[in-house]
Order: sequence, then C-alpha cells, then structure tokens
Amino acid sequence: MLVRSREELRDLAEEYLRDLALTPELGALEEAVRYALESGKRVRAVICLATAEAAGAEPDTALPAAASLELVHAFSLVHDDLPALDNDTERRGRASTWARFGHAEGILAGDALLAEAFRLALSYSSAAVARELAQATLGMIGGQYLDVTDTAPDEVTLHRLKTGCLFAASVGLGLWVADVPERDQAPWRAFGDELGLLFQIVDDILDGDGYVLSHGAEGARALADEAAARARERLAAIAADTSILADIVEVLATRTA
Repeated sequence: MLVRSREELRDLAEEYLRDLALTPELGALEEAVRYALESGKRVRAVICLATAEAAGAEPDTALPAAASLELVHAFSLVHDDLPALDNDTERRGRASTWARFGHAEGILAGDALLAEAFRLALSYSSAAVARELAQATLGMIGGQYLDVTDTAPDEVTLHRLKTGCLFAASVGLGLWVADVPERDQAPWRAFGDELGLLFQIVDDILDGDGYVLSHGAEGARALADEAAARARERLAAIAADTSILADIVEVLATRTA
C-alpha cells in the first residue's frame, strides 16, 4: 500500500469536509455550520487518517471518523467563543460564528456540528468509533468546565481533558477503523497521549499562556521537547510504518502558528 504524505492526507480530509452532505433539516442554519467548519489545520483528521493507514487500513475508510473529529473540534470552538464562555468575537482572523450569525444561531450551529459528528461516527458497523468519540467529547467538555470555573486540580489534568482527549481519540478512532484489537492498542495510545500534551505545550508557547506562565518560556520549551522525544519513542515501539505520524510530531513540535 502506497503511504500518502501528510499533505495528501490533509487534502483528502479537506475535500471530504467540503463535500460533506449535511442533514437537510438544518435548512438555512447550514450556512453557519459550514462557516464554522471552514479553514483550520485539520491536525486531528490527519492524525486519524495517518494512524489508520499505518495500522493497515486505506485512509479513505477512515474519512467519516476523521471528519467527525473535526466537527467535534469545530463545535468546541463555536461554543467556546460564545458570550457565556470566552466571549470572543474573532476566530482565525475573521468573525467568530456567533458574532457573524448571532448568539442563538451560534449555539444551534454548535449543536448541529456535534450531532453531525456522531452521525458520521455511527456510520461504521462497530459502535467503537462512536463510543470513543463520545468519551473524548465528554472529557473535553469536562476540561472546559474546569477551565471556566477555575477548579482544575492541576494543569496536567486540565490539558489532558480539554485538549488531550480529542488528540488521543484521533489515534483511537484510526485504530478502531483499522480493526486493531484492543489488546494491541496500548503503544499507539501512549503515542496519542504524548501528542496531545505536545500540542498543548507548543500552543501555550505561541500564546505566551498556560505552561509558559507556570514554567517560563525556556521551561515550557523543554517540556515540549521532552514530550516530542517521548512521542518518538512510542512510535519506535510500534511494528508498523509510522513515518507520517513521525512527521506530524516534528510539525507540531516546531510549529510557529
């Protein structure tokens, strides 16, 4: 099987999301839903596709799972931006969904994204994909609650839930699509955990927030380097061609935006 590059996998995910048929009952709300889905790096989708491919499946078979991750991620951003939470009027250099379409429409667009995500996850014969997506989504929501209420016991718990859950699920969904038995998933999942941590630390470095505030810029960079090194070690323990996943580690570790 010809291994596709990270860029090819991203293009595959982007095309699938662009052509995704949404539930007709959404009516005019579809505009806001598609607006919320536009742009983005598709990191979670690419991780899912690359994992499925490395585990022996054709990436195309993982497209619904990969898209479901992006829809859940978009849902989280739409709702995070709402006045009741972060009250952000801008997202990715343009108006946030609620600022563009209205408060009520923003809530409903987020709801629709979440429901559409599970419609895709449930398209597989096994319920494992949807079950994993549900668990990750609940973890993400729990992390957001800890954040807005400032009740997190520590920053590791906060980021493991708020950010890490969906990254771990990006690997997990790829494994389920590829029919990897649960008993063989541990090395892959250890990699997914490190990837989520790496993403969060580098995100904080770029924003001057989180780990930078608690560990300083140099300390946060050291933590990111350590997470990247552990992610590489986890990949080395997997008996498969994980070159694209290794490429993703390097991109996340060195990203500047």
